[in-house]
Amino acid sequence: MTVSLAPRVATRRSAEELEALALQGNAELGSLTDEEATPAEVVAWVARHFGVGAVAVACSMADAALPHLVAQQLPGVDVLFLDTGYHFTETIATRDEVARALDVRIVDVLPEQTVAEQDAAHGADLFARDAARCCALRKVAPLHDALQGYEVWFTGVRREEAPTRTNTPLVSWDAKNGLVKVNPVAAWSFDDLMTYATLHRVPMNLLLDFGYPSIGCKPCTRPVAPGDDPRSGRWAGLDKTECGLHT
Repeated sequence: MTVSLAPRVATRRSAEELEALALQGNAELGSLTDEEATPAEVVAWVARHFGVGAVAVACSMADAALPHLVAQQLPGVDVLFLDTGYHFTETIATRDEVARALDVRIVDVLPEQTVAEQDAAHGADLFARDAARCCALRKVAPLHDALQGYEVWFTGVRREEAPTRTNTPLVSWDAKNGLVKVNPVAAWSFDDLMTYATLHRVPMNLLLDFGYPSIGCKPCTRPVAPGDDPRSGRWAGLDKTECGLHT
């Protein structure tokens, strides 16, 4: 099922309460220097402390491993898809298949302006002139607004993806967005991700088979040669490695 933005949490706990829960989760589930909980154990911790209406899963629709993992213990969970207006056709098709195949509720998170309105306000192809500004308008700000209706969000961030993600904890307090941030597959490799996706037959973006191990907006994503950095195809040629969602 795909719906427009409509978070379901009835009463949101205070920032102080949520931050305390984040600290508790970090202590209970381990860290880089301790024995860490498995992804399923991380999801179970969230399920014990949060109702499904308070939980969101962020998904870029490169694959549906994370939504599947979370939905096993939180059926009907909201999956946030940042509909930037610049996605590959294959990415939109993956979103639709996730909505059909998994027990989740897809929530399309839209920017304040359409692509045409942004072009009129900032000039055509802002992504080519100021990629950071484009990401801020079409990803970071919309997600920030959407997350205000939840207490916790899951991400698919993995430590091996980039140097900026090396120290990603399983659970943390997301001060920028004001809620608990959970990264259950932080320790997974790309092969771990693909193994899970294949084992559980979850929807996968067809672009993964054509040299796109990391998939973002169409104008800013290129295929990657075998053996190269999986994220080298994102904002290729620019001094940019993150869209701003996790920094």
